[in-house]
Amino acid sequence: MKKHTLALGLAAALGFSTTALAGGAAQSIHVYKSPTCGCCTDWVDHLEENGFDVKVTDTNDLNPIKIKAGLTPALASCHTAFVGDYVIEGHVPASDIQRLISEAPKVTGLSVPGMPAGSPGMEMGDRKDHYKVIMFNDAGQTRVFSEYN
Repeated sequence: MKKHTLALGLAAALGFSTTALAGGAAQSIHVYKSPTCGCCTDWVDHLEENGFDVKVTDTNDLNPIKIKAGLTPALASCHTAFVGDYVIEGHVPASDIQRLISEAPKVTGLSVPGMPAGSPGMEMGDRKDHYKVIMFNDAGQTRVFSEYN
């Protein structure tokens, strides 16, 4: 079974609708994060401030979610989310998620690997690390979706 199909099956099994909302309604996104992670909470706030309807599930065991979603260690960050038919890993800016949904490429999702300073939820004063938003598919192929700083 393809990893993308597994990610969609996982999202459905966890009670998350993989159907995008129509008619300009807020886009639903389901975030899985550690209950003690402040930067994850800040990223959720960023999504809400940018019009997303966010459902949060706190868990101390994110690895099975990441594995079933097709995430490799090179793509991993601190939280995993599902929006429409896509996986969103890490501190991806809301504008990139909106662009992904709008363009609707046949990919698994987007990732900001690690936790770069200056990415949404990782604001640290004036510090802004250069980082890339990586688009990935179920075949393990990646390409840069956008770059910041």
